[in-house]
Amino acid sequence: MKLAELVAYLDDYLRLNEAGDFGNALNGLQVENAGDVARIAVAVDACESVILAACQQKADLLIVHHGLFWGGLQPVTGRTYRKFAALLKHDLAVYSAHLPLDRHPDVGNNAVLARLIGIELQGTFAEEKGAPIGAWGTLRTTRDDLASRIAGAVGASPKVIAGGPDTFERIGVITGAGGSLIREASDAGLDALVTGEGAHHTFFDAEELGVNVYYAGHYATETVGVKMLGKHLGDRFGLPVAFIDHPTGL
Repeated sequence: MKLAELVAYLDDYLRLNEAGDFGNALNGLQVENAGDVARIAVAVDACESVILAACQQKADLLIVHHGLFWGGLQPVTGRTYRKFAALLKHDLAVYSAHLPLDRHPDVGNNAVLARLIGIELQGTFAEEKGAPIGAWGTLRTTRDDLASRIAGAVGASPKVIAGGPDTFERIGVITGAGGSLIREASDAGLDALVTGEGAHHTFFDAEELGVNVYYAGHYATETVGVKMLGKHLGDRFGLPVAFIDHPTGL
């Protein structure tokens, strides 16, 4: 199919223009190709290893959560040159969706991870760049049971900060670096927050605000959205889609 047609669909489906994002996210089409897409690759990061893997798979479009421009304006030399040289040589387009992919109700990281854990979604909480970012819902569970459910969903055991009750049911999910939003989880009346990572001081935030916090890895918690988006595109357009896994362990 035509790249322009697929990009227009993605822009609309992911609601790219409904809310803001970080300045260097540059959501949407970041690099175009000659105009056709027959094979799609999806990944969390547009790093050099992922780009080379997508080229080897002969993908025409790489869809990522973290795009090419987080470092801001810089010379096209060194590793930046190598990335763009590979993209242009193999005619590989790149499309990025950051916060829009976090907050999407169907294929978004937060909603998908919540459903994988078994949480019955009820609403949203916390804001980032002018729009709700977190998803919350209910699941009657214990601290250890939720840890086991998270491990089953992302493939690794989370780090648990036991700040809240042992038995609870109101749980929020903010994938990636959601540790900065523990106060917002507390203000929303949540007993637990499932996220990727947080700073040292967030231990005391969880402890003093009475919230169980689960750090399951920035990368691991954000694999679920691109996978679900890839499945959606494959089902809708009949295109082959491959997930490129390049875990950081962080």
